[in-house]
Amino acid sequence: MLYDIRLHLSYDYDAAAGGGRHQVRVLPPTIAGVQRVVAASLSFTPAPGERSDFTDFFGNNVTSLAFRDAHDALDIRMSARVSVSRPEPGLDVSPNLQRLREELGGVRSLAPDSPHHFLAASDHAGIDAAITAYAKDSLAGSTVATVMDLCNRIQRDFTYDGKATTVQTRASDAFVLKRGVCQDFSHIMIAGLRGLGIPAGYVSGFLRTIPPKGKPRLEGADAMHAWVKAWCGRDAGWQEFDPTNGMRASNDHITVGYGRDYSDVAPIVGVLKTTGGQAAEQAVDVIPVMLEKV
Repeated sequence: MLYDIRLHLSYDYDAAAGGGRHQVRVLPPTIAGVQRVVAASLSFTPAPGERSDFTDFFGNNVTSLAFRDAHDALDIRMSARVSVSRPEPGLDVSPNLQRLREELGGVRSLAPDSPHHFLAASDHAGIDAAITAYAKDSLAGSTVATVMDLCNRIQRDFTYDGKATTVQTRASDAFVLKRGVCQDFSHIMIAGLRGLGIPAGYVSGFLRTIPPKGKPRLEGADAMHAWVKAWCGRDAGWQEFDPTNGMRASNDHITVGYGRDYSDVAPIVGVLKTTGGQAAEQAVDVIPVMLEKV
């Protein structure tokens, strides 16, 4: 699938900010065997006094900004053309959990994709006894089967509610509520898998949404999305699952970044020199590109 993606983030401050520093993670990367970025651009209004672009430890595209002049708003626009071609799931060659632990013991790497980075508790996805107990009910003959069952159960047992949580909500709190959004469901799944000893991480990206039959696609109505990656053994490797929709990640999932949880891949983090609050808006378009045959 080939997509044109547009993201617009806007922030209006109650009082003019005298300065600020931010890190922005919204540019999708090229990922071998998964997606290819054909072209991409990222712009800011007002223009920052300083800008640098780099990749972080997990390989995510990061833009660092510094503002010194007073400004009462910040406007961020990203556009990209991305080709997504995920391989079809093959035979389940993942081990059972006992064998998975043995295979983990044989991994000596601490590279960014090492499963050892994704086993311990993290800020938003702590190891929680209640979540671990819930995840144990998904234990199956193989790691992939266990992960898929937990993914499906979260989709079935939890209610999507955009007003129930915030970006600061931890997995344990969302688990008690049994409500939340894609970020919460991903954190709950990550916490549950780690409680079982399965390395799991957070994936930030975009999801193409399809309007109801006969209805037009609403401009700006798509959204950033989150799902889960799980290490399923030496041969199966990393695989991705979407607990919000009870499915594996598909060609409708466009990756922006990987991390241990949301805090590693938040679209924007930073500090401002100001007083009062701010209002934020987000608009996303994920548009399939139809290419003419020559």
